[in-house]
Amino acid sequence: MKWLLLLALLLLLALWLLWTPDRSVAELQQRYLRSPDDFVQLDAIRLHVRADGPRTGSALILLHGLGASLHTWEDWVPALARDHRVIRLDLPGFGLTGPDPSGDYSDQRSMDLLLQLMARLGLEQATLIGNSLGGRIAWRFAAAHPDRVDKLVLISPDGFASPGFDYEQTPEMPAAMQLMRYSMPKWMLAMNLKPAYADASVVTPDLLTRYHDLLLYPGKRAAVLQRLQQVRLARPEPLLQQITAPVLLLWGDQDALIPVSNAQDY
Repeated sequence: MKWLLLLALLLLLALWLLWTPDRSVAELQQRYLRSPDDFVQLDAIRLHVRADGPRTGSALILLHGLGASLHTWEDWVPALARDHRVIRLDLPGFGLTGPDPSGDYSDQRSMDLLLQLMARLGLEQATLIGNSLGGRIAWRFAAAHPDRVDKLVLISPDGFASPGFDYEQTPEMPAAMQLMRYSMPKWMLAMNLKPAYADASVVTPDLLTRYHDLLLYPGKRAAVLQRLQQVRLARPEPLLQQITAPVLLLWGDQDALIPVSNAQDY
């Protein structure tokens, strides 16, 4: 009984040490919101959107990857915004955009919101630039709405089958991943974030803190899990054939998340 009691106390101590509560929305907005005007109301969602550069310039819409936010493009904006209207957004459930009240995190939902955003901003056409998850949404949007996309830039885009993600199947979700709803210490996030960068020195304390803070937006961890559970990859070939815009495909040969061999698939 003494050993069982000790084990129970150790488990309670571990849970207490690993428990990671949400941060308040006000605190996160104070730290990462540039202006209150950077919210656009679409349906029941307040999208966090930033626009830079001349309004008369050709429009670039930048779509981030899984777990990231519009801040991932921060170093790109000064150069791009000299000649272009640069629009970045936090997809639902990421960054400072809250969870989607509909609970729908399908690609189609993201594409519908993107179409609404373009209408709200008065954009008939735009160049889409997407990375990873954002790349998949970008090329699927370009296939579904070829008249709305003048150019397409895909940076290690998701979309082809890979281990654990097969076509027309819901991916397997390890039970341990459900624990992230309650526990996500910064050191654990660092272990998962560093493989996304070939150069680990890029994962600075400030970058890690930003990822960690925004992951603790209320409801975000549940939203990430919902999005992963709703992934159903369609076979890309028939869709890719519908794209009429010129495409620039960029990949890193040390990409540890989406294999560079997928570049040949595209």
